Amino acid sequence: MALTDEAIEKIKQMIISGRIRPGEKLPREADLAAELGLSRNSLREAVKALSLINVLDVRQGDGTYATSLQPSLLLEALSFIVDFHRDDTVLEFLAVRRILEPAATAMAALAMRDEDRAKLGDILNATDIHSPVDDFVAADLEFHRTIAEGSGNSVLASLVDSMSMPTTRARVWRGMTEPHAIEKTMGEHRAIYRAIMSRDPDLARSWATIHISGIESWLRLALAD
Repeated sequence: MALTDEAIEKIKQMIISGRIRPGEKLPREADLAAELGLSRNSLREAVKALSLINVLDVRQGDGTYATSLQPSLLLEALSFIVDFHRDDTVLEFLAVRRILEPAATAMAALAMRDEDRAKLGDILNATDIHSPVDDFVAADLEFHRTIAEGSGNSVLASLVDSMSMPTTRARVWRGMTEPHAIEKTMGEHRAIYRAIMSRDPDLARSWATIHISGIESWLRLALAD
């Protein structure tokens, strides 16, 4: 194992074991290097790498801290990677959405708070078939994000949000080129909303599957043409 990798692993074990808790300051560099049996150069490289993925927060003039370690923060590195997707991988992102979002929607049907259910209704009512496509797609993204957050699972919500962004251009394309795409999407959104309001996880899962599968099927045909 490379020295930097060994240093990363040792710091990770300190956090996992509870030796360093979220938000706590790490020992001084010299003391930490001695405690872990590392060179200071290896320790610096490990700290730099862990700060890039939001595990550590280096504060100039203050020291190095463990971050909150919240899933949304740690998964920002995934979002960075996702930003480099190619157009020919959008179908793969939709396939992942088809796996994740029905589960999140079913969970939201049971776990979503009343105020978030009301917010979901407000999002639906914010646009109509005459709205600009960009406005409709922005509301679409917010609709799915609110449902994912309503699942009560922060890891799942972060993953859904990360997988959703690369499909934005395809959503705009569909709204501009497919006849009645916006009406169809609005109808499916309202069916999902009614299932969530009825606290029916099976129906919510089914409508979410139909919704994502429809987008995926359209894009597959569009790319083939």
